[in-house]
Amino acid sequence: MTEKKKNINFEKSLNDLEKIVEELESGDLSLEESLKAFEKGIKLARDCQERLSKAELQVEKLIKENGDISRSTVEDA
Repeated sequence: MTEKKKNINFEKSLNDLEKIVEELESGDLSLEESLKAFEKGIKLARDCQERLSKAELQVEKLIKENGDISRSTVEDA
């Protein structure tokens, strides 16, 4: 993974993906522009999915290490 890719945060990637979807749905792009936007959208979607998967694994690891946090435990805190 390149250093530049690491610096882009999840929220920005998701926001960029939403803008691409809006552009594609508008129907105002040429075929070439649509293909480029679609390609960029696929890359962003994969990146977001990868980040979500990593976050999910991290949460699972923390739960295993620290025990399951029940709702009553959170409410008692």
